[in-house]
Amino acid sequence: MKRAYAVVTGASSGIGRELAMILAREGYALVLVARRTDALRELADRLLQAHGTPCVVVGADLALPGGVDSLVREVSERGLDVEFLVNSAGFGLAGAFDALPAGPQLGMIDLNVRALTALTHALLPAMVVRRRGYVLHVASMAAFQPGPLMAVYYATKAYVLSLSSALHEELRGKGVHVTALCPGYTETEFASRAADGPKPRLFEGPFGRGDPRQVAEAGFRAVKRGRAVVVPGLRNRLGTWFMLLSPRALQVRITRYINSSAA
Repeated sequence: MKRAYAVVTGASSGIGRELAMILAREGYALVLVARRTDALRELADRLLQAHGTPCVVVGADLALPGGVDSLVREVSERGLDVEFLVNSAGFGLAGAFDALPAGPQLGMIDLNVRALTALTHALLPAMVVRRRGYVLHVASMAAFQPGPLMAVYYATKAYVLSLSSALHEELRGKGVHVTALCPGYTETEFASRAADGPKPRLFEGPFGRGDPRQVAEAGFRAVKRGRAVVVPGLRNRLGTWFMLLSPRALQVRITRYINSSAA
């Protein structure tokens, strides 16, 4: 019997790295994917020593043309049975839509939306044939409302939540579970990349800072239990329900305040 593999994008840091460690603990072999190959190799060595986990390291920028194709080709040529897919690669940008350069915003769509969709589409059919598989998409609490001053990022996460929920229903009864993990602000490298200048209030942690390990554990448990969506943390769940029950006009005013700088 061939060993089951988990493909983890964004595995070099943050939630993706924590999910890779959880999957190794649970007995999966891993395909670790990120741009920083050195960080992936360090993680692969650690997992081999701790759990005897076989790891395939794939250094790739999935936002670039051909990035997903090269990853899928690597998996296919090695004949790996992928049972678990974690789409954790992604980034955000803070600032007014018209003030931010178009290129990085389009790159955000390429990674957060296009690459996630393409990789899921490539690996999902084999899971359906085997009637066993798990797909965990790392979305965000940003998925539940528009986000002035981080407009494109919020829109990409709304797409991820919508796609995940639709696939969860399409695959009902087929042995494959798709879950959207929607954390609040989490202690990762996200903030350092998202804003070069004054930081949004959100990044100062006024609503708390999530621990990436706890977020990852919540996501793993949720997809294993067949849940469509998980928002880790009671405070975050209450905040999400408040926003969902609020008029759209109030949602955008609150979100604009959170995403603006206090400076």
